[in-house]
Amino acid sequence: MSIVQQERWNPVVWLGELVIAPVSVIGDFALFALLTLRWTFSRWPKGNVLWANLYQIGVLSLPVVMVTGGFIGMVLAVQSYDQLRVMHMESRLGSVVNMTLVKELGPVLAATMLAGRVGSAIAAELGTMRVTEQIDALEALGADPIQYLVVPRFLGCVLLIPMLTIIADTVGMLCGWIFSTTVLGINSYYYWYHTYAYISLLDVYSGILKSISFGAAIALVSCHRGFHAKAGAQGVGTAATQTFVFSFVLILFLDFLAGVVLSQVYIWLDPA
Repeated sequence: MSIVQQERWNPVVWLGELVIAPVSVIGDFALFALLTLRWTFSRWPKGNVLWANLYQIGVLSLPVVMVTGGFIGMVLAVQSYDQLRVMHMESRLGSVVNMTLVKELGPVLAATMLAGRVGSAIAAELGTMRVTEQIDALEALGADPIQYLVVPRFLGCVLLIPMLTIIADTVGMLCGWIFSTTVLGINSYYYWYHTYAYISLLDVYSGILKSISFGAAIALVSCHRGFHAKAGAQGVGTAATQTFVFSFVLILFLDFLAGVVLSQVYIWLDPA
């Protein structure tokens, strides 16, 4: 065994690498995010570049988001109906389904689907540009790659993922209502009456704010992984896979933080 191999098998060296590697990645990601925000607020991309990214991120994601939202609404109706029927509270099904959609499952599952579709595509595209040295060519020409490649995708995710979440919530609410009234036999009047009674504007705004943070997280993670993709087809594939995994974990973490903060806001607004 060579000296290098002995050092790598040394527990102290292994523990040092285990600690330093995540810290280095987190620090590099933080600097990457700060540079993206600086370019975003200092100079917006050109219209044709921004519109192309808006089309790729928003318009092409509509079918996936609508199908996801529709099935979420119907699944919530099925699962909630069995629980409410035991307590003879079937008429309150609309409040349970729609509140869960608006506050929690709508933003989270829509962002998860978009992390798989949009995030992986961005990481693969930028990873291919890194492997083929197109990003290096931009730097050699004096252009900032973050301004030309990252900022349009970041704006597209931040601006359109909240809108896609609203569409997913709307389709889910409609599909849940149709399924509840036609299959489960819930009265349509009481379905919407309890929805209006229990869902406030703060619930709607909280879901939209969550989706904005999810969109920013997906954009930053996917662009960062694409910029740091390793050479070869395997490196690009690894970057796309890491994008979905890291984005999903970050979405859950941000959802947890938002839930803690919003719970305190609800207590502050309604102490009783």
